[in-house]
Amino acid sequence: MTAEEALPVPAHPRHLIKGFAAAAAVVVVWSGFNIVSRLGGRSPLTPYDMAAIRFVFSGLVCLPFVLVRWRRLPWPRLAVLAAFGGLGYALFVYTGFALAPAAHAGILVNGGIPFATALLAWLVLGRRPGLRAEFALLVAGVGIVLIGLHSFGQFAGAPAHQWVGDVCFLLAALCYASFGLLFRHWHVSPLDATIGIAVIAAACYLPAYLLFLPKAIAGVSVSFVLGQGMYQGILAASIAGLLFAYAIHHIGPQRATLMLALVPGLSALAAVPLLGEPLDAVTLAGVMLVTVGAVLGATHQSAR
Repeated sequence: MTAEEALPVPAHPRHLIKGFAAAAAVVVVWSGFNIVSRLGGRSPLTPYDMAAIRFVFSGLVCLPFVLVRWRRLPWPRLAVLAAFGGLGYALFVYTGFALAPAAHAGILVNGGIPFATALLAWLVLGRRPGLRAEFALLVAGVGIVLIGLHSFGQFAGAPAHQWVGDVCFLLAALCYASFGLLFRHWHVSPLDATIGIAVIAAACYLPAYLLFLPKAIAGVSVSFVLGQGMYQGILAASIAGLLFAYAIHHIGPQRATLMLALVPGLSALAAVPLLGEPLDAVTLAGVMLVTVGAVLGATHQSAR
């Protein structure tokens, strides 16, 4: 890998502060995404409905920007990014919500993205994590396992197909890790990536949804669809997507994705008042370990 391809993280403190602030905002939004998706999972909506709502709202918000920047957008690269960070991620994660408990998503998706990013960066790009990064991943990994023991333990005697949903969550993590690395490697601007993914995903998915896929959207209220669309399509997909791309641009994909290890713990904490789910000592210990791991990883530099 050449020095140009290594893409060192900008050293200016303002870039780092802005990058970490953007990543922190993504952590908050994605933690809420797990809560909102749990509520959506209790409704009659199918995974295909959830994906359609996400793509309709994000596509409508981003379409005006695409029309203005049409000639300047790197369409071939945006198509690949949309396949991983738009269609692949959304379809796998919403299918997972239909087959496995939503609590697993925070652990396997958000907790899995940092590890998938580190593994892909090592195997594909030849960027082995430094010792500090490896230790940070280990600490965060132990914390995620502790949180997982609590969440998975709540679903003893689960149906046989639940493992398929868990595999979908892991594939969603792999898709988003691939998106992050490709975005950084190709020097795509955060705005171009966000608007391009939204519009391409909507253009590819919505015709298939309308013509072929099962729907149950008529069984929920308009206000419920609007609420899901505002959060899933505008806040989680468009705004958080832009912030995540911005964070990768300024602090690099491995540090940005390691910040996402905070999502399972924050989701568990938020679920106590919002969903009435208990928080035991094991889960609290896991939250603390994940926080320590994320803080350690936030200051690492990848080994070249």
